[in-house]
Amino acid sequence: MHINYKILLADDHSIVRTGMALLLKEAFGPITVSQSSDFESALSLMREGSFDLLLLDIDLPGGNTVTMISKIKALNNATKILMFSASDEEAYAFRYIRAGANGYVNKLSSEEQIIDAVKAVLEKGEYMSPKLKLAAKNGINNPLAILSGREYEIMKLLVAGEGNLEIANLLNIQMSTVSTYKKRIFEKLDVSNIPSLIVIFKVYDES
Repeated sequence: MHINYKILLADDHSIVRTGMALLLKEAFGPITVSQSSDFESALSLMREGSFDLLLLDIDLPGGNTVTMISKIKALNNATKILMFSASDEEAYAFRYIRAGANGYVNKLSSEEQIIDAVKAVLEKGEYMSPKLKLAAKNGINNPLAILSGREYEIMKLLVAGEGNLEIANLLNIQMSTVSTYKKRIFEKLDVSNIPSLIVIFKVYDES
């Protein structure tokens, strides 16, 4: 028996939305598929009506951060969220899942894998690819695990209160290099300041 699911596709590429809409209708039958090209229009559609599933691109204009999840949940906590991105799973998936997303599927996956992910989220409320399950089993869901050795070293110095100049002198590198690493660390851990970095460090550091 087919269920008339209501699904919202939020992606800034029309060809992706069109292709996904066709794929979903072929797999699920008479479902309702709405589309939005940016985060604000997605929120507007959610204010107008409820959806069973939101297929959400990580790089959606107007969103593009993990805070998208809390804003969506504030509108309708019952809507299931499946992150949809070509970005590396191990670097980004757990961050969004911890924030409340129900799963993460890579855009480069096969059509069968994408449909399996959608079915899993709709029917079971969660989805992780075999790759992500293995990463979780091996403890890679620790966000600090995505940092390189040098990034981790600089993060520890930042947490210890060292400034860019002090870190540059300690590691014998240019201040501009420190700034680049600092920006990369903030982006990977989705923080915008040192106090937030310290919180993540205290929770997840295992050294």
